[in-house]
Amino acid sequence: MKRVLILAALLFLAGCSQGKKENNLDGKKLLEQKCSSCHNLDLPPKTFEDEKAPPMMAVAFHVRSFIKTEDESQRVPKAIAFVKDYVINPSASKSFCDKESLKSYGLMPSQKGKVTQDELQAIAEYMFSHFTQKNLNEAQVIQNRLNAMPKGERLALQNNCLSCHKVDRKIVGPAFRDVARKKGNSLEVLMQSIKNGSKKKYASSKGAIMPAFTKLSDADVKTISEWILSLKDEK
Repeated sequence: MKRVLILAALLFLAGCSQGKKENNLDGKKLLEQKCSSCHNLDLPPKTFEDEKAPPMMAVAFHVRSFIKTEDESQRVPKAIAFVKDYVINPSASKSFCDKESLKSYGLMPSQKGKVTQDELQAIAEYMFSHFTQKNLNEAQVIQNRLNAMPKGERLALQNNCLSCHKVDRKIVGPAFRDVARKKGNSLEVLMQSIKNGSKKKYASSKGAIMPAFTKLSDADVKTISEWILSLKDEK
């Protein structure tokens, strides 16, 4: 049940707050297309020594916190208006960044001609609905659960193996525990099944064919296979 909840939460976070408004623009996709070359969009964010700009979560948190308003209901609308202006007409005097950050990252270049005001509206709406403390807390809880998993289980989840298999019950494919207990399923056999796919190996699958996972590295395939085999003696 915990594994199901984790998978459901991951899917929820991946699809939440899509940023589609009356103008039918998708803020999430626009953010990825227009901003991801400089800003890291992960939640929680990743940071790199050679990053070109601060993570987008930091930008959203910073602007939302520092925008001036006496009416809290206007905080996000004012933050959206700030983004729409700043992206086109950036300046050090407008920036909410501290001096050290400005010195480190430099002033953002104007995006005039590269993004429209309607696109910026959709992007900013998505930013301030997605990069929130609530979503960050939920993402951190999920990440902590993932980190606590055996590496093989984590890789299986991340590569959608658990969409067709569960540890202890059949969905499309057999339960992983049944796979581990099936006569003849050695480490090498499982690795080949993952790499090349399998067909009609399990009568319970009713002809369903597992696709070949050709993009997984040999090391990851081995780790997943070892984890599956470790379930053999679990009750």
